[in-house]
Amino acid sequence: MSTESSPSSPSSLSAASGDAVRVSRRGNVAAVTLCRPPHNHVDPPTMAALADALEALDADDGCRAVVLASEGRSFCAGANFNAQDTGIKRDPSPFYRHAMRLFRTRKPIVAAVHGAAVGAGVGLALVADFRVTCPEARFSVNFNRLGFHPGFGLTLTLPRLIGEQHAALLFYTGRRIDGATAVQMGLADELVEQPAVLERAWALAGEIAASAPLAVESTRAALRSGLADRIEVANRHELAVQLTQFRTEDFREGVRAMAERRLPEFHRR
Repeated sequence: MSTESSPSSPSSLSAASGDAVRVSRRGNVAAVTLCRPPHNHVDPPTMAALADALEALDADDGCRAVVLASEGRSFCAGANFNAQDTGIKRDPSPFYRHAMRLFRTRKPIVAAVHGAAVGAGVGLALVADFRVTCPEARFSVNFNRLGFHPGFGLTLTLPRLIGEQHAALLFYTGRRIDGATAVQMGLADELVEQPAVLERAWALAGEIAASAPLAVESTRAALRSGLADRIEVANRHELAVQLTQFRTEDFREGVRAMAERRLPEFHRR
């Protein structure tokens, strides 16, 4: 994790993580930025770096709110299933272990979703309390279209946010929706022009940071009481099913079809 220093973003935190994550500051607001452009695919080391950054900000009393952002075209286009060294295909347990840490952090988070959020990218966006997006953004929980069960705790977090009916439609079809539709569904909170997404996220985080930090954090804890535990339970079930389905021909076909940009042909095996 690297740091950024500027007049509006004084120096902040650092740790060894291959510069996949950058942390910057503006007063009482910090930004945690994914730096894996163009699509910001995530893997276990990246998830660990994100969790480390948010946990470090939890320990920083000067930080009252966090912006979660990314560089490049996509907010996060999902987990990297093509990399040979991630191990996600063989065992996503380390990936999810670090992902679950994100839900246990205390500071309110505003996600700046300026581009595609796909699969684990939606899971990451739903770690945040609020999401600012734009018409050009695309949201898709495309796990079923890839041939396997959703993960990242999304079987709990998505219906909790948008309702079971909307969640079922997005899960079963893998449909991509734009930012305007995401706001209509309740998946995102504010819609602005694409160049304004990041600054609006900073502004919303600044509004939160202007409130009393002890009161905000205690209110957030009350609103989310037991949520992290419930997400972990959901994720353990998701993982158990995924480990079974990762061995199927349908999963291999789903990943192959995605790489070849065609509709998959599934055979229930």
